[in-house]
Amino acid sequence: MRAEILVSGRVQGVGFRRFARNAGERLGVKSNPINLRDGRVFVIAEGKPEALELFIKELRKGPMFAHVENVDVTYREALGNVYDM
Repeated sequence: MRAEILVSGRVQGVGFRRFARNAGERLGVKSNPINLRDGRVFVIAEGKPEALELFIKELRKGPMFAHVENVDVTYREALGNVYDM
């Protein structure tokens, strides 16, 4: 399964992308977090549904200095490569 995730709040300049990549590695989720110009982080993630749910739960928390205000998730069919949009 594939999840396209938009995370808003104080999520840039606080190690959020590294946090997302590390959380994905721990949970067996392949992820590609990208900073957007508007201050949000866009994360493409693929993995098993239960692993994706745990991953999204971690993103809602974020790293220590982040303040996550909103997480929007769209589910799609997996493409097999998190770098394909």
